[in-house]
Amino acid sequence: MPDLPAPQDATEAALFSECWDAVLSYADLCTAGSTAAARLAREAFAQGIREVREAEAATVRAAGRRSSRLPRIPLLLTAVRTTAAAWEESGQGHRLDPDLRLWLHSENAARFTGPPLSRPVALRGLRDLQQADAELLWLAEAESLPLPLVARRLGLDPDTAADELAQVRGFFRDRCHRNHLDSPMDAECRSYARLLDAVTRSPAAETPEDLSQHLATCVRCAEAAACLRLHDGGLPGALAGGVVGWGGLAYLERRRRAAEARLGPGRPDGPGAGGDPADGTGRARATRNGLLVAAVLVSALALAVSLMPFGGTEADSAIRTGADPGPVADPGPYPPAAPAPTASVTASGPAPSGAPRPPSEGAPDPAKPDPDPEPQGSTTATAEPRTTAPRTTAPSRPAVCHAAYDLVNQWPAGFQATVTVTTTEPLDSWRVAFTFEDGQRVTQMWDADVSQNGPRVTATATDYNKTVPAGGKLAFGFIASWNGTNPPPSDITLDGHSCATV
Repeated sequence: MPDLPAPQDATEAALFSECWDAVLSYADLCTAGSTAAARLAREAFAQGIREVREAEAATVRAAGRRSSRLPRIPLLLTAVRTTAAAWEESGQGHRLDPDLRLWLHSENAARFTGPPLSRPVALRGLRDLQQADAELLWLAEAESLPLPLVARRLGLDPDTAADELAQVRGFFRDRCHRNHLDSPMDAECRSYARLLDAVTRSPAAETPEDLSQHLATCVRCAEAAACLRLHDGGLPGALAGGVVGWGGLAYLERRRRAAEARLGPGRPDGPGAGGDPADGTGRARATRNGLLVAAVLVSALALAVSLMPFGGTEADSAIRTGADPGPVADPGPYPPAAPAPTASVTASGPAPSGAPRPPSEGAPDPAKPDPDPEPQGSTTATAEPRTTAPRTTAPSRPAVCHAAYDLVNQWPAGFQATVTVTTTEPLDSWRVAFTFEDGQRVTQMWDADVSQNGPRVTATATDYNKTVPAGGKLAFGFIASWNGTNPPPSDITLDGHSCATV
């Protein structure tokens, strides 16, 4: 179990309960193993607490004037990034993700520590907001928390929280527009600045062709456009990219999935969204006290263990073995994927499911052939299921999976998307493949390992999500590049079987 920070007072305890899982999630992205992630998160959390206390002290000395600092979670995420940069400078870069190490030596990283007017407009715009407004914007947009939960956390009236959020979004846009005009820019960018403001104000306005071409080549103007255009769902990506920097979109996807896991599907307001403390939602109040800390500890452990497939060292593997193995998938080696189908054909002859299959949690369904028949565990089987084998014929087989493709966000030359596959059969591992017809190239993927051969993209399960029950869903997200057109992928398959698209 990771050595978690020990809060020293009530302020630190509240900060820990609300922010630790976000800090550990981003530290997880930045490092090459669970041990390094826990250590980076601890050091960054301690640094962030010092910055919070210094800012509060400065506010008191300034007779109550507002200090220009980020909300709590973005401040701590920034501390993760700066701590990672300190590791790189002190010779500990081998603990970090290789892509992050490259980014830390790039011009993009230098922008976050360079002259204030050259920093991303989203970062400057968030700093310019009042503290309560900035907290509301970040929690609702970047952390994917339902608005009633955000209102309760910030002490707002749930009935007026939506109107307040809309007003804050407008404030943020105005600050970003002003900061963009104040930024040092060349004559071409200056000539498009006011046109960019006009085009992004209305969802019905069409972007002129010359402005589109400019945004495709100018990173800073494209960043400003994402902050100014509030109606296309790109504000969370603009916030994460401008404030967090490297890994911002991957962090957003993780936080969205974490919110879904905590609140449950089909419950947009989550547990405790109502205001009646007498009903079952009273658990939310208890969570904010002792139980929330316990839940955070469990989530921290699960997240730390989940990092192991992404470059963990042998020492990390040993730590994982010593951790609580209850919720973790079987750490045994994968069965060989390539020989399995051949073995199935040769062993079974005309019957497609001749190899014995390990029993699932429910009763086995002999009417369904096994798409991945490698044996795992005991090979003991009775002869009764073989009596129904003639019923399983390939032409009458129903779809074994249903796939949904969701374009989350798109910008000039790039986009973010997710793929969700529902399987009708239990899986011990999985491989999803699809084809991009118009030259799209995947550059980053999370919750799966990716490979691309020409237009064909293959996503394979990681150790922590390889097991899927019958009727369950598997999902992964990615960032990719595009040029010209960006249609959805075709021919989505699960372990070689075509999926029906929904």
